[in-house]
Amino acid sequence: MHDVLIIGAGITGTLIARELSRYQLDIVVLEKSNDVGNKTTSANSAIIHSGCDPEPGTNKAKFNILGNPMFDELTKQLDVKFQRNGSLTVALSDEELDSLTLLEERSKINGVSCQRLTKEEVLEMEPHLSTNVKGALFFPTAGIVDPFNLCVHAMENAIDNGVQLFLNQEVISIYKRNGIYVVKTKSDEYSAQIIINAAGNYADVIAQMIEPIDWKLTPRKGEYFVLDRLEKDFVKHTIFPLPSKKGKGVLVSPTTSENYIVGPSSEVIPERDDYSTDGLTLQNIRQQALSMVPEIPFGKVIRVFSGLRPSSSRHDFIIEYAKTDKHFINVAGIESPGLVSAPAIAKYVVEELVKPNLIIKPKNIFSPYIRPYAHLNEMSDEERDLLVKKNPEYGQLVCTCEKVTLGEIKDILSRSCPPHSIKGVKRRTRAGFGRCQGGFCQPKIVFLLANHFGISPLEVPLDENDSPILVSRVKEIK
Repeated sequence: MHDVLIIGAGITGTLIARELSRYQLDIVVLEKSNDVGNKTTSANSAIIHSGCDPEPGTNKAKFNILGNPMFDELTKQLDVKFQRNGSLTVALSDEELDSLTLLEERSKINGVSCQRLTKEEVLEMEPHLSTNVKGALFFPTAGIVDPFNLCVHAMENAIDNGVQLFLNQEVISIYKRNGIYVVKTKSDEYSAQIIINAAGNYADVIAQMIEPIDWKLTPRKGEYFVLDRLEKDFVKHTIFPLPSKKGKGVLVSPTTSENYIVGPSSEVIPERDDYSTDGLTLQNIRQQALSMVPEIPFGKVIRVFSGLRPSSSRHDFIIEYAKTDKHFINVAGIESPGLVSAPAIAKYVVEELVKPNLIIKPKNIFSPYIRPYAHLNEMSDEERDLLVKKNPEYGQLVCTCEKVTLGEIKDILSRSCPPHSIKGVKRRTRAGFGRCQGGFCQPKIVFLLANHFGISPLEVPLDENDSPILVSRVKEIK
């Protein structure tokens, strides 16, 4: 029997696991996908929001404001790219200036630092903005981060501190036996004193396995463009329109990988696993983005994608005990600003919801740091030369577009939270994220995965286990 069982290994679940790993507990994380952070966490805007927008007094405002300042130390400990590039919310008409004033007032209530800018000041900061801009609010504490690797590294750190992770474990039922929760998956059975439901878009489905609930989740799809690396500082800050009831709107932003992201849309959909994109939606995103930044070179788009966020009927984060049992904790509806809020949510769940129901003691030895990664693209020529002399595999390119080496891929495979798929390697190292989108490096990665795990190349999946890259050997085709 485990002390705590967490359902879901997105950014919220993994950071909760990491926070719990500070204590002398038996902790297990169940994830239905083939990798951690494989859904909402890996397909979002990657923005660390300032906290200007959430309605004062809500969980969204509370945890956004608490979470934002935690990222400097958190990303240092977990060796994740993070930059406080600041954000601009722009007004493109005289009418929008009034709305900008209201947002400024809300920012002050939330305790978020901001600066009101004139048209001239905005254009000096961002010369590629539309000359129709009338003014803007600048939020210096906003930032950009690599959300997928934040999740992976959090899970790696949790595992290194004693947490167990089980992938491909879709929960099908939960019940109590002799006062202990029993969680059944499609292949196994687990038991635990406390269950933490962090199941993303399926958190309401999980919650209803133990009791009727008075809330529900509705998937809201966001579609995006990813642009190739452009001229340096094409856009330095994250550019937002004024927020609406649908969300924060279509943004234009640099990323930690030096690409640019444009999106998202915000449409309610019925399916919880619909990650398709469509031309009309993307065209609407394009038009909205061009109204703010007219010179976006959409001819340099290298990828489009979509993500789903779990929008709750309460229009707020749901972080609370089940009505009938304090040993079942729901952490649901974690949509935007969920990423920035995640470390603060994790701390709250452990300190305020788990500790009152479980006797726990801090570990004598706990390390908040992971083993550092070799970031070759950030090294000087001398540093790279020394590394290659020490290990020549760091001098063998696998992905030419993104300059990813054999040594880097073997390193991620050797860690406690390794990839099991092409996408898992891609997201961790960026091999396949470049202009050719894996056209040249993907075959090499297939065989690296096959050799590492001792399986046939035919068994290596693109993403989930049911997504094979290869279907047969050429000589076997009849």
